[in-house]
Amino acid sequence: MRSERVSQLSAVGGDDLHQEVQGVGGMSWKRARLAEITSMKTGKLDSNAAVEGGTYPFFTCSQQTFRIDTPAFDTKAVLLAGNNAAGIFPLKYYEGQFNAYQRTYVIESLDPEILNIRFLYYALRPALSHFQSASIGAATQYLTKKILDNFPVNLPPISEQHRIASTLSAYDDLIENNRRRIQLLEEAARLLYREWFVHLRFPGHEHVAIKDGVPEGWERKTLGDVAPLSYGKALKQDDRVSGPFPVYGSSGIVGTHVKALVPGPTIIVGRKGNVGSVYWSSEDCHPIDTVYYIDSSRCSFHLYYALQHMSFINTDVAVPGLNRNFAHSRSILIPEQKIYRLFEDTVAPMHLQIDLLCKENVALAQARDLLLPRLMNGEIAV
Repeated sequence: MRSERVSQLSAVGGDDLHQEVQGVGGMSWKRARLAEITSMKTGKLDSNAAVEGGTYPFFTCSQQTFRIDTPAFDTKAVLLAGNNAAGIFPLKYYEGQFNAYQRTYVIESLDPEILNIRFLYYALRPALSHFQSASIGAATQYLTKKILDNFPVNLPPISEQHRIASTLSAYDDLIENNRRRIQLLEEAARLLYREWFVHLRFPGHEHVAIKDGVPEGWERKTLGDVAPLSYGKALKQDDRVSGPFPVYGSSGIVGTHVKALVPGPTIIVGRKGNVGSVYWSSEDCHPIDTVYYIDSSRCSFHLYYALQHMSFINTDVAVPGLNRNFAHSRSILIPEQKIYRLFEDTVAPMHLQIDLLCKENVALAQARDLLLPRLMNGEIAV
């Protein structure tokens, strides 16, 4: 099978397959169209098929990976979004059981002795800007199978593909390990908040009287009184200049910019789209017009976790949205000062560790992204 496939590739002439790069050590690289070396399928499900807390990953056209209870694939694959209103096509790699949205491409290697599928994942990363410009459609950008089928990929010998994929994936594995550590730290802080301020099992609770669900010395206030919400400012993708400051939308960080809108720390709350999502930014940032933000002088870890427990109901009909006046009417339980300070002092080291891990991930991603094109062009050997 492999020798037959190699013969088929070697027989293709012209622009379809030819020596593209003379790699380090004299290794010749070939060029092949994706249609010649991969199998492309799409998922079968609607995007609303996601299940909170599901067992398996569910890949859609969103940057976020959702969950689902029923898998449809069990393979090593590259997942590439087929459409996106912003013209951005998330690219992911996964090995194992998963499911996919009907407009998400599931790309597999036709022959693992010719194409390492994880190598393909890294080979396609620099192509995302090309896919954006080549996509079709007005309101929504579509990445057609024809565009993908004809996309050329430079292929070194399979042994070199393995080494390149292994080198780059080492960075991604470190990033993923840090991401999991961040999740554990965030979960520990959330559980502590829930124990103290939801279940009211705070230090010394045995000696504090509870009246109408409020411990003595505590009080309930509205969000509007505690921390008024400010509107983010529009910053279109074309107007962004890559820089040190994160840009926040209702789905989290959506890019970077050279200028910040607000100083950190700040809390971001989803206004349109992902209504009621809550993010903490310890650094200066730019919240866009799909979110609210809270001034740094009003921010606290207690408020951040309180907002995550707040019920923000969709108050717009046509487009999911959070009405500011409605949000301001929501109630927050404010503890007495001693318990408040103890919570802040306990959670602060966790967030300091989270910040350090986030910075380490940024540095790892930058190192990987500097190395990637040189490996893919055959400029350096591994």
